[in-house]
Amino acid sequence: MNKSIGIVVGISALIVAGAASAQGMLLDAAADKVIAKYQTATCDELKAQKKQPETDKEKEAVEFLRNDAQARTSFIDKIAAPVLNKMFDCGILQ
Repeated sequence: MNKSIGIVVGISALIVAGAASAQGMLLDAAADKVIAKYQTATCDELKAQKKQPETDKEKEAVEFLRNDAQARTSFIDKIAAPVLNKMFDCGILQ
């Protein structure tokens, strides 16, 4: 492989890895936000909660998760247990 091509390939790999890492960090931050919401909410607050209008960021995140099955699986795997346990404790899930 030509040395300059090798450098370009290496830089491209670093960029892709950095983008994937940033994407993972964003998903972790979003998951942490969802978990914190459920952990800090009272049962009455969760039961009374109505669907709030989504912000542009939330809409983008949902669209991203719709289009990336691997990211969606990772996100759901992270939030499922804490959110569902709280809902069960509050009697929302029966």
